[in-house]
Amino acid sequence: MKTTIRHLLLVILSCPVGIFAGADSAGIYDVSAFGVLGDGTTLDTAGMQAAIDACHGAGGGTVWVGPGRYLTGTLTLKSGVTLHLARGAVLVGSTNLDDYPKRRAGFPSYTDKYTDRALIYAEGAREIAVSGEGAIDGQGAAFSGEYLVRPYMLRFVSCEGVSLEDVTLRDGPMWTVHVLACDRVYVRGITIRSRCNKNNDGLDIDSSSNVRISDCDISSGDDAIVLKSTSARPCRNVTITNCVLSTDCNAIKMGTESNGGFQNIAISNCAVYDTRLSGIALEIVDGGVMDGIAVSNITMQNTGGPVFIRLGNRARPYQEDMPPPGMGTLRNIALSNIIATGAGETGCSITGLPGHPVEHIVLRDVHIEFAGGGTHEQAERVPEEKPESYPEYKMFGPLPAYGFYLRHAKGIRMDGISLTTKTDDARPAIAQEDVENLTVNMLGDNTGVVSPEPSETR
Repeated sequence: MKTTIRHLLLVILSCPVGIFAGADSAGIYDVSAFGVLGDGTTLDTAGMQAAIDACHGAGGGTVWVGPGRYLTGTLTLKSGVTLHLARGAVLVGSTNLDDYPKRRAGFPSYTDKYTDRALIYAEGAREIAVSGEGAIDGQGAAFSGEYLVRPYMLRFVSCEGVSLEDVTLRDGPMWTVHVLACDRVYVRGITIRSRCNKNNDGLDIDSSSNVRISDCDISSGDDAIVLKSTSARPCRNVTITNCVLSTDCNAIKMGTESNGGFQNIAISNCAVYDTRLSGIALEIVDGGVMDGIAVSNITMQNTGGPVFIRLGNRARPYQEDMPPPGMGTLRNIALSNIIATGAGETGCSITGLPGHPVEHIVLRDVHIEFAGGGTHEQAERVPEEKPESYPEYKMFGPLPAYGFYLRHAKGIRMDGISLTTKTDDARPAIAQEDVENLTVNMLGDNTGVVSPEPSETR
């Protein structure tokens, strides 16, 4: 049911004089004073937006949403405004696509092809926040179709000073949170439960810098936390820590879009469980440079492929009128203290392309239990190169190693590595092809062999 003009006039006439002029003495704008009903059936978009506009117009403050169910279309968050959802407050996304006006972002990126609508949107804003113990329900199962007809839940473009704290985000029609070309982003303590539609990513941090993510609990249908670079601007200076992740796709991922690259990223202290694809996926396939990535203290249970590192050459430009990007670079990666049980039978791969090796990768104290079951025939396989293929840990089929398959690489060091299988496997723990300066120090494998001294292959 839509709010009528007559209803809004009656609300305005019934409110005390001056209620729309400002906040209370604490700078708090209660949406109930702006004609918002919160009954779950009346469309509250106009009143909610009026509260945001009044808060912004007065120089900033807090828009307070009390207990209730608030049906709404697109809300535009503006500079200086904190949208605070109290415990018991649920912001419910309308199921009518017309309630989400199209907003083509001024910052060009490949995501222009995905969707141009959002439930909560901000562009060019400063010092904005969504906080509180309430929830946002996107009602994503009500939307069908491919791209451009399913809104993001939250989208922030070219903003500076973005904060998301404590809120619960449920059932997005598409990506849950998209942060594009933003600076100074802080995400703490949010919960995401979104497995109701396609492309149900949790957090998408895209071409953004100076980002801190911590203490989040995410269960998503698509990638849980993914860094992207869908423009020429790199994604850099990012920390991710203390998160619990489960997904039908990849738990922690960089890519697939990599045009601007990834620089200076630190990820630590995360628990991954029941993840169909990779626990850690690091990918450069659309040009760009990945340089300076540290991943440490990660545990995984029931994950398809714990580690997947890929330098490919899909070479997709982020705008149609651009030439394909040049070959990318992937180097200076450190993975340490990784423990994974219940991994699949495929194995892990670290691969570049002929003439374009991945470089300077260190794996230290990595302990993985695989399903096993590999055959002698699989051990003799030489996987296709597939330079243009979509990167995914099963892209090469069963690998020639049950543990790690290394190809087109330079400067790989593996220290304190333990690789085992639950069932017998005829493949070796590690297989390599076109690898320079490989150093392996195995703690043990299926044969029980212990190699306390480093061995080096050139």
